[in-house]
Amino acid sequence: MNELNIPPAAQEDENSIEMLRVWIAQKGLHCSLRIGMYEEKADASEEKAWGIILADAVRHISDGLESGYKKNYADTLQAICRHFNDEISKPTSRMRGEFIKEH
Repeated sequence: MNELNIPPAAQEDENSIEMLRVWIAQKGLHCSLRIGMYEEKADASEEKAWGIILADAVRHISDGLESGYKKNYADTLQAICRHFNDEISKPTSRMRGEFIKEH
């Protein structure tokens, strides 16, 4: 198993919460998601919160590709968004799995 490092800020903050974990395993994508945390708050929208989380992740990916691989940030951001929209409209594989609510 090849895990990524936990960011220092998450290690230092006793209130940090893991929201998304994604793995490539057994020739497929496997995810753990913390769904519903925002639904429990009257002032938050789950859809808006996940949109922000995913957008922030794309910006971090674009930044990493720019700083580590000399890719153009804006071009990378645009390409990821284009491929994201393509995948939403016409998935390249069938989504399987189930939602398991934590207790």
